[in-house]
Amino acid sequence: MGSRRDFLKTGGLAVAGLSLLKRSPFSLESGIPVPRNGDSLTGKRPPVAKRKFISEAVEEEIDIVEKGIGNKELARIFVNCYPNTLDTTVKFSTIDGRPDTFVITGDINAMWLRDSSAQVWPYLPLINKDKKLKDLIAGVINRQVKCILLDPYANAFNFGPTGSEWDKDLTDMRPGIHERKWEVDSLCYPIRLAHGYWKQTGDASCFDSRWQEAMKLVVKTFKQQQRKDGPGPYKFQRVTAWQSDTVAGGGYGNPIKPNGLIVSIFRPSDDATIFLFLVPSNFFAVTSLRQLSEMFGEVMNDKEFAGECSSLADEVYEALQHYAVSNHMTFGEMYSYEVDGFGNRLFMDDANAPSLLSLPYLGCLPSNDRTYQNTRMFLFSENNPYFFKGTAGEGIGSPHTGLDKIWPIGLIMRALTSNDDTEIAKCLRMLVVASAGTGHMHESFDENDPRKFTRSWFAWANTLFGELVIKLYHERPYLLT
Repeated sequence: MGSRRDFLKTGGLAVAGLSLLKRSPFSLESGIPVPRNGDSLTGKRPPVAKRKFISEAVEEEIDIVEKGIGNKELARIFVNCYPNTLDTTVKFSTIDGRPDTFVITGDINAMWLRDSSAQVWPYLPLINKDKKLKDLIAGVINRQVKCILLDPYANAFNFGPTGSEWDKDLTDMRPGIHERKWEVDSLCYPIRLAHGYWKQTGDASCFDSRWQEAMKLVVKTFKQQQRKDGPGPYKFQRVTAWQSDTVAGGGYGNPIKPNGLIVSIFRPSDDATIFLFLVPSNFFAVTSLRQLSEMFGEVMNDKEFAGECSSLADEVYEALQHYAVSNHMTFGEMYSYEVDGFGNRLFMDDANAPSLLSLPYLGCLPSNDRTYQNTRMFLFSENNPYFFKGTAGEGIGSPHTGLDKIWPIGLIMRALTSNDDTEIAKCLRMLVVASAGTGHMHESFDENDPRKFTRSWFAWANTLFGELVIKLYHERPYLLT
């Protein structure tokens, strides 16, 4: 299947419904809407016989939480979205006596290290209740090890050496790679998943010699991309009309001044960075390196490598404090989105996580951090060039989908990182609007008409929505009733 870009190249918008009105009937003005055809009140899950994987623990959780949701539309969207990764995207098997799970993103038949980790993350709290589910997630960890060892610079992989539409990219493509865009967060997410799995279960059986080899390769790659000794082995260019789909500087990116931060040639959106030190991804790397230090110290008793991880985390964190905090003319001290070490900085955010908004969710800093709170005020203001507001909602988008397109992932992340009931309820209302009667989340939707959306099958957004609803069920159930 095609790339994320294909949906924009070919006209880009899936439209739910037969006609587009000047003013959408899904406006926020009347609160949570019920679509005229009642479409999203109908179950959208595949028939049981066609589901890719069934977890009894997940099905029980769905039944329990659904009963606590007062609005029928919100409940039905939850029922459709929360199991979407299991229903539609996983290929679970046993290879060489070990569980193996290949996870596609949805309408693109490839496995992203980031997406696959995020897609199964909301099921972690249930894995001690369901051995099959536990094995499935262990299989994701095992598959990610294979991917990293194949190429730590690649972001997306095929199930096997089936070829890729990006084989002609000007980079070191290898059989089994779907796309080779270097994104720091691609190596952070597998660490987060492995650490979360271990903390939840106490099971360290995944951390065999191959896993340890992959993790040491992660740290080696991070150090290479600090670029203290030159640009390193990675470069990337693509023949394309999309400026953000290729890389300046002969494939190495715009110049940087080495300072301890890690270069990320691409953002989590798979768009090229402008200034190569991507701040949210460097924060994520600090958290991941500390988790890696903990696992190697406590499980493998490898104090030397644990210390190496910890030292690198400290170095990156200190560099963030010096280079990532900027004095905005309106909001004071806040975090930049990208910097280059020369003093140049980019003030914006992208809804793809890691984002500046998502830093507390990813465990990178507390939500009451003063600089984060200043940043947050900026993010939801007209000073953020990718904050959009229309009759159907308001939220953060992405250069990846262009202007006036709000991302449900951004709305979900806003709610997940908020302690304000009014703000969370507003996000829930906008998310129901964003579904546009389809019963699912999408990549993005038009600020004035949610029926103009990109990616009808985007499992990360679906499962993350389920995670939000479950969190509210346990912590703020009154917002659902």
